[in-house]
Amino acid sequence: MNEDKDFEEIAKTIQRMIDREEEAIYSRVVIREYRNPSNLGFIEDPDVSSEVTGICGDTMKISLRIKNNRIIDACFWTDGCGATIASGSMLTKMIKGKNIEKAADISDRKLLDALGGLPEEHRHCATLAVATLQKAVKQYLEKKKNLGKKR
Repeated sequence: MNEDKDFEEIAKTIQRMIDREEEAIYSRVVIREYRNPSNLGFIEDPDVSSEVTGICGDTMKISLRIKNNRIIDACFWTDGCGATIASGSMLTKMIKGKNIEKAADISDRKLLDALGGLPEEHRHCATLAVATLQKAVKQYLEKKKNLGKKR
């Protein structure tokens, strides 16, 4: 029994140390977004989805449901780190309800500002999220243009 309690105390101490380290590096927003991400998953039968692998090897997928040129649902998936998860979570929250063209105007800087910043070595995570969104928007607009030509 004592060994179990000792182990629990050690685990709690280690977790507190990790929490303090994270809080020294990341904003509260980033920590909140990666610990409890919004819109994580996949949309069944989306209007468009895209996938991009970043310079660090992380992959992000974004799927969108669009009606009357407005994003009515957005989900993301990643195999990346906490900063990548936070970026995908915040970005999908930022684009829901937006006109597709306005969503495409979201820059890395706007995403970084919404996150309260990221350390220099993790800023590429925001770039990955934005690039994945821009790829999805481009695919959607091309698809829409091609459908218009067929009519």
